[in-house]
Amino acid sequence: MPLPSEPLRKLGFLTIGLFDPADPRRGHESTLEIIELGERLGFDSAWVRHRHLQYGISSPVAVLAAASQRTDRIELGTAVIPLGWENPLRLAEDLATVDILSGGRLNPGVSVGPPMHYDQVKGALYPDTADSEDFGYTRVRRLLDHVRGEPATPSAGVEGFEVFSDRVQPQAAGLGSRMWYGGASLRSARWAGENGMNFLTSSVVKAENDESDSTAPDFAAIQLSHVRAFRAHHPDGDRARVSQGLVVIPTDNATAAQRAKYEEYARTRLPRTATPQGPARLMFAPDLVGTSAEIAERLHEHAAFQEIDEVAFALPFTFDHDDYVQILTDIATVLAPALGRRPSAG
Repeated sequence: MPLPSEPLRKLGFLTIGLFDPADPRRGHESTLEIIELGERLGFDSAWVRHRHLQYGISSPVAVLAAASQRTDRIELGTAVIPLGWENPLRLAEDLATVDILSGGRLNPGVSVGPPMHYDQVKGALYPDTADSEDFGYTRVRRLLDHVRGEPATPSAGVEGFEVFSDRVQPQAAGLGSRMWYGGASLRSARWAGENGMNFLTSSVVKAENDESDSTAPDFAAIQLSHVRAFRAHHPDGDRARVSQGLVVIPTDNATAAQRAKYEEYARTRLPRTATPQGPARLMFAPDLVGTSAEIAERLHEHAAFQEIDEVAFALPFTFDHDDYVQILTDIATVLAPALGRRPSAG
């Protein structure tokens, strides 16, 4: 088995937090229980996805605020908050508040671009400014400035009994260095590096090669080019933080019914991995299903995995709570040792 050039240092997982609209509390409680389990199993980080007008977590910052009070050690991340739905100043206040409550464990991941189905939601989201909103990198820059303590207003002072700050409050020490950008393109990778962010790369990348090229794009090679471009433009160079988020489903202790479900899930999703999808030419990585030994071998052969030392393995969207318990337990107790990771204390 080929060995990775970097030992796995940080083990994380990502969940979407689906819920039944008839009983949304149960779904949110399940997500919190999974995060608690992750801490007990020794995971370094737990990440939640962001879904608007869907039956998934619409307010990850609120969910992570709750998780911060039910855990002590595990880092808590968002992968990712689409900033097109957010006011950067208000979001900075929320992020800093949760980071303070968690004891400095928050890892906010963000992305840019217009909100999904913008023509349908803009009237509700931005009724007066829909045509003038900037959904580019400037929005991230505003958030970074607020989180990192740049002035938000030209003055501070006292008015009567009230004291005003010229910066977002609270200021959370170290949060600015724990900001992540979720990117799928070379441009995003470079921008994240130039702006001193960390970089989240997932199971989706853009195939930006010439469409006339008859050679099928290679997902791992594309992802590796993003990792290298990010680090080439980051002040920390090769030590700049990158986290990889592939869908990983070990079956070591799965029941026969679970194995059959997992294999069928991966089978139905496999066709989309063969060629770039849609106008954006999105490339999807195959889901990794099998024993931990089989998955470890595939990861060690993955060109991008060989150059990272952090992962946030993505849990499938539609599985049951007991499935997530089995998958996380196998990742922590069987797959992680197969990848050479030493368990975290705590």
